[in-house]
This record gives sequence, structure tokens and C-alpha cells, in this order.
Amino acid sequence: MMRRLSCCLGVTLCCAFAVWPGRPAPAVEAPAQFRVWAAGDSHASGDFQHGYESVAVPLRQAAGLVSNAPGFDWDIMVDAGDCCGGQGPPGDAEGQVLVDQYRSLTKNYREDIYHVAGNHDADYYDLGAGAWFSKWVDPTGAHTDYSGVHPELRRFAVDGTWERYKFQAGNILFLMMSDYNSAPPPVGRGSSREALKGGFPAGAVTRATFDWWKQQVLSNQDKIIVSMHHHMLRDTTTWAKHITKKGFHGSSGGVEGSGYLYHIIENPDPENFEYTPDAHVFEDFLEAFQKEHGRPAIDLWLGGHSHPASPTETVFGQGLTETMWGVTFVQCGALTKYHAGRRPMSRLITFMPGRAQAEIQLYVHSETRNERKYKVQRHMDLGWFEEAAKTVTLRHPFVAPPADTRPAPSSVYGF
Repeated sequence: MMRRLSCCLGVTLCCAFAVWPGRPAPAVEAPAQFRVWAAGDSHASGDFQHGYESVAVPLRQAAGLVSNAPGFDWDIMVDAGDCCGGQGPPGDAEGQVLVDQYRSLTKNYREDIYHVAGNHDADYYDLGAGAWFSKWVDPTGAHTDYSGVHPELRRFAVDGTWERYKFQAGNILFLMMSDYNSAPPPVGRGSSREALKGGFPAGAVTRATFDWWKQQVLSNQDKIIVSMHHHMLRDTTTWAKHITKKGFHGSSGGVEGSGYLYHIIENPDPENFEYTPDAHVFEDFLEAFQKEHGRPAIDLWLGGHSHPASPTETVFGQGLTETMWGVTFVQCGALTKYHAGRRPMSRLITFMPGRAQAEIQLYVHSETRNERKYKVQRHMDLGWFEEAAKTVTLRHPFVAPPADTRPAPSSVYGF
């Protein structure tokens, strides 16, 4: 079914692009602002089993299609991962649930959404690191027949792989890093021969990904730099603490370092596997750069993983938006309602041309929490939670990208 749909969509795209290149560019002005919707942790297939569409509902809300939920415009979405939520690797059924819910888009392209993989999106390593994520989420557009992602429709082209990639919008450089959870334990899920269960929640990247990130940061100091990983860094926001006993993530594949980006994989080869626990290489670099240069190395670090219970949540003295080493760390919240049963929420980050500031707003996507878990509900209005709004400082004034001259999504996708 997915292949037939993609073939039909391909015909529509060919027709659209047959006339698009030859048309004169419309006389449009550069946008007055650029809006980045930051979300994650939809755990879509798990919520779907409870009758809740954790991806489709927020998309409909943003489009103004849900009563009592204020709509809002967005230019791109960056998704912090955990599209799935099982205790084993996801399969095609989970991928199909996700792709089906993205068909709720009406005002934006599917290609306006940029993802990183979370710990729950990982395969066993002998099934291929990043195999499911590449097939169904597909940031590079290599598996269009399954994901529905057409790379030629990206407003901002992707450069890289599922594990690490970048794209640029105006003078904002986005550095996207996936959690590398297809690794031997205790770092990751292991092999299908072992068939271990658990989320293996401690975050990991390879040394090659860290080196890539560092090089990108050092060679792009003239740009606003936004980094995204599924996990936050140690001691930055809620739950990003070193926990060695039973804590926030329980025993789902290990507790130590479960709340932050903990492991550096020195050699990902399972036969010669090497890793460094509690590596804190990102933290050390950011701290050393600020001390040496008197300014932060990057502007924003976006992540998810530790589903906040409320917009004002504070744990270990840390809230959802904190500043360290001059960098603003933003816990984007979780879209899921049933995986851990917390409050579905996301962020909207607005950049304005000529201003070295960004506005960060928090959107509440559900009036109640998981009714199955919480008998006493604390009602919260849908929409913007004004108390959580913040204005943060950037290292450079924002320079907007050229106006979007793509045809309306409806004319391309045929809805």
C-alpha cells in the first residue's frame, strides 16, 4: 500500500516540477520571522494503541483544526526522536503508524520536519545501525517509498547521514545528531541473538560524530549554531543528572547515565567494541571554549528524552530551559500522552531578522495527562503556557533565509 501511494505521489511531484523550474519566481518579501517548532518523544505507535495520535493531534492543533487549541504557523520542525517506544527494536508496523499520521499535514510539507533518532528508535546492531530510522523516518530521503520524504522538496537541504547531518536556514546552522543505541550492552540494545529488552536509555554518540560536531562548531563561528540530540547534556535541565541507582528510567536496559548523553563509542564495531562511559566531552569542550574566548561556542542545544510532567517542572534545581557555558539548553518536552504518562507539550522558537535574540514559547497539547495512570487530573488549557515563555540571547543577529517559493503543499501532494 505504501509503495502504491508513493508511486502516485511521484507522478504528482513530476507534474509539479515539470512547471516549477520554468516559472518566474514570485515577487515575495523575505519573512518577518522564522519559526522553529521543536518537539520529540511522540512514541507514536504506543500512544496509537491507546487511541491517541501523538503526532497527528499536534499537527492538527498547529493548523487550527482542533477546537479550543490555538493554531500557529511554523517554518520547520526539529524532532528530538523516540518516534517509537517499545522495549525492543521497532518494526514496519510502527513505521507505518508514523507515516500515516504525517498525512495530517495540511499547511506544511513532510519535508519541513527534520529528525534525530532517540534510544527507542534503535535496532539490534546485527540488523543494521539506524536501519529502521533510515527506512521510515529517513532524514536524507533515501527511502522515499517507505518514508514519503522527497529530498528535492526540502526547503533546506540535508548534508550527512542518519547518524549526523546538518542543514542551514539563513545564518542558522543546525547540527543534528542521533542517539547511537544499536550497540553492544551496556551502551545499547545488543544483537538479535541476545534479544535483550529495554530502552537502554543512556545517550550515546560515536567519537566520529563528536569530532564532526566539534569541527562544524569551530569552523562556523560566524553563524547561529543550534545543536540537537535526543538527550540533554549532564547537569543542564530536568533529570539530566548522574543516577547510579533506580531512578527516573528504572531498569529499562540500565540506569546509570540514563538521563543524559553519557557514552562516547570509540569503536562501533561489535567485534572490537570500545566505549567511554560518562565521557562529558561536549561539556568539556563548551566549558573550555567559553573560558578561552569569553563567549559561548554555540547558541542552543535542543533535546528531549525525559518527558516533563509540567511546563514549570524543576528537578535537582534545574528547569526546562537553562543556561550553561553561555548556551541555552531547551528540554523540548514530549508529545506522548501514554509513554510515562506526563504532559504532552512542545516548543516554538521564533527568530527575528536583525535581532540577536530568540523567543521561546511552550505549547500544551493535552488538557489532561494519561487518564489510565492519573485518576486525579490537573486540567490545563490547550495552547501557550505564558509563564514558560523566555527571551534568550544569540551570539549573532538573525539573517533570514530567502522566502519560500515552493508551490503550496496541497498542489504537490494533491490534498
